[in-house]
Amino acid sequence: MIISRTPFRISLFGGGTDYPAWYRNHGGAVIGTTINKYCFISIRELPPFFEYRHRIVYSKVETVKLAQEIQHPVVRALLGERPELPGVEIHHDGDLPARSGLGSSSSFTVGMLTALNALSGRMIAPRELAIEAMRIEQDVLKENVGSQDQVWAAYGGTNHIHFRTDGTFTVTPVILSAPRMAELNSGLMLFFSGLSRIASEIAGKVLENMNQRRLHLSLMQQMSEDALTILQDEKRPLDELGGLLHESWRLKRELADGVSTPYIDDLYEAALSAGAKGGKLLGAGGGGFFLLWVPKEHQQAVRERLNHLVEVQITIGSPGSRVVLYEPNGF
Repeated sequence: MIISRTPFRISLFGGGTDYPAWYRNHGGAVIGTTINKYCFISIRELPPFFEYRHRIVYSKVETVKLAQEIQHPVVRALLGERPELPGVEIHHDGDLPARSGLGSSSSFTVGMLTALNALSGRMIAPRELAIEAMRIEQDVLKENVGSQDQVWAAYGGTNHIHFRTDGTFTVTPVILSAPRMAELNSGLMLFFSGLSRIASEIAGKVLENMNQRRLHLSLMQQMSEDALTILQDEKRPLDELGGLLHESWRLKRELADGVSTPYIDDLYEAALSAGAKGGKLLGAGGGGFFLLWVPKEHQQAVRERLNHLVEVQITIGSPGSRVVLYEPNGF
């Protein structure tokens, strides 16, 4: 049995500039962090006593003889490229709901790659892991996804990521003092809107509008640089991040229809009226988790105003994908 653990992430600024269609022409930059909520993938060789070759357990249970019969697109693609593998049993467990804006799809892909490589007796470096996950999602499956989620899942931590026009990227850790990091962590509040959505559909609309939203995306890219300046200048109050989040969300809402909804707008206005300084819907939009920046003295008021939503307590900066159980021989 092998188990991989891969973190989910919250993207603070620059989302949208990590789509290859953008950064291949303009470059891109994002800033954000992983959190202590995870995707777990367990994998083991399946004993040869069954009429099927592979068993995959997630929200569905699949038993198949051939990899091409697998319905789950990522598992089908990864096992299809590895015909030399024996029959396997794969289980997926997640701390938070899928399709909720936390990069869970890429966490799954990265976690699968970590586990499959471990099954083959290989440990894969974060850069190689991220690049391979991008290839699977963008080139093999042709999904409308960016490139930041794979990097967060592979590297972990609180980082500033730059995407170059040649397709390469750099990952720079955000260096903060322990008190500053604690202050950043304590000001973030995460609420589940109660809505899930298909991110690729909304992302497709954003991609269609990209040429008409160049100014929006350029401003959002610059905000990742501005946020880094605020974070690293300990004389500046972190409440400035709230104002920046508010402006970023205003721009993001205009990228495409469906990024926000009247229900989401009402939630956000309720949080602001209770004392939040700013926030954003994570991921492509349309539903999922709301991230808010709230001064400590207003957090209880926000909590009470949004008491019909599930709040998730988080700690930022979790490490990247790793094997947490390695018993390839079953003992």
